[in-house]
Amino acid sequence: MEITGIHATPGYSGFFFDDQRAIKQGAEHDGFTYEGEPVTDGFDEIRQAGESIIVDIELADGTVVRGDCAAVQYSGAGGRDPLFKAEEYAPVIEGPVADALEGRDATDFLDNAESLEQLEVDGDRLHTAIRYGVSQALLAAAGSATGKTKTDVMADALGTEPATEPVPVFGQSGDDRYNNTEKMFVKGVPVLPHALINSVEKIGEDGEVLLEYVEWLVERSQELGPEGYDPRFHIDVYGMIGEIFGAPYDRDEVVDYFADLEAAAAPYPIQIEGPMDVGNRADQIDAMVELREGLKDAGVDVDIVADEWCNTFEDVQAFVDSGAADLVQVKTPDLGGIHRSGQAVRYCEGTDTRAYLGGTCNETETSARACAHVALATNAAQVLAKPGMGFDEGYMIVENEMRRTIARREREQLATDTDEVTADD
Repeated sequence: MEITGIHATPGYSGFFFDDQRAIKQGAEHDGFTYEGEPVTDGFDEIRQAGESIIVDIELADGTVVRGDCAAVQYSGAGGRDPLFKAEEYAPVIEGPVADALEGRDATDFLDNAESLEQLEVDGDRLHTAIRYGVSQALLAAAGSATGKTKTDVMADALGTEPATEPVPVFGQSGDDRYNNTEKMFVKGVPVLPHALINSVEKIGEDGEVLLEYVEWLVERSQELGPEGYDPRFHIDVYGMIGEIFGAPYDRDEVVDYFADLEAAAAPYPIQIEGPMDVGNRADQIDAMVELREGLKDAGVDVDIVADEWCNTFEDVQAFVDSGAADLVQVKTPDLGGIHRSGQAVRYCEGTDTRAYLGGTCNETETSARACAHVALATNAAQVLAKPGMGFDEGYMIVENEMRRTIARREREQLATDTDEVTADD
């Protein structure tokens, strides 16, 4: 089945672009926005509307399939590609990208996606958001052309056996870390709440505010969760533990704080994302190795999660190879082609690092559904509920896509088994 056309339409994403550097430097809230001037290149405001590009691929039989280009909330930070502006990049998709892909066989997903990864315009690789969105459309095109689920197309490309149950979904609360988390408890969300601990005020000058919050998580989970509920707490601290304690991270003061977090979360497991942000990949890896070894030596059972400076496939490899994290976030828009996210999850196989298929609140429902198929195809440790910060919508989109796909695969397998029995008779 031939690809006959590619079209790009600027649109919105599920949240906003935020200038992380300006926020970390003390920008104050002005209602939903922030006061002050942006400091990261490309930003006109500290908080501005998130953008996407809707990519439609036409096939020879008239079918039209979709993928969405999107970039993370904190674009331009931590070594990521610059701010993604839809009007600027749409002509690239309808020009050089279309020229490279039109006429190709839609069933060759991996070849098509790899050719997109290698494509250069004026000597530069395509923005990660372009590779992300167009590859989603290529995945959908292959599914349509072959009659397979996108999970099976991805599994075939990666050489995996898909999960037969939904991958645990990780809910993110945003700043509404109490109300949204209570919603998660009622729905029995397996991994939660993210909590957006991105300032000293939210963690406490000595970490006491976060400890109180974790104690609240235990209490309310037991009051509101369904029978037999056994959550895993996952909190993103945006480097704030490093801000309040500083290096070295294997010293008693730091290790004791993590022991306090473990005790506050008991009887449930807890994992801390982005404990520090030291400004570059090499030093970030060293700091996280130092912390992880300190926790291990002290017998403190708190998992740490790599996020900052872990953006590309090569970054994931570096963190995994160094043993710098218990979990590594595969930040889907930052890896470019969606198959690269799948490959990054697979890279964790056989190591003591688990793969968290993440992303950002600033994606779309289309990219979130595509990632649900990557999660199933690779049987990732957990997958992010996205887009948006309202929780319910993102959880519904990701969980339902996995359930629907599993049910379809079961029906197809049953039909195959029935046909085989009939043929034998």
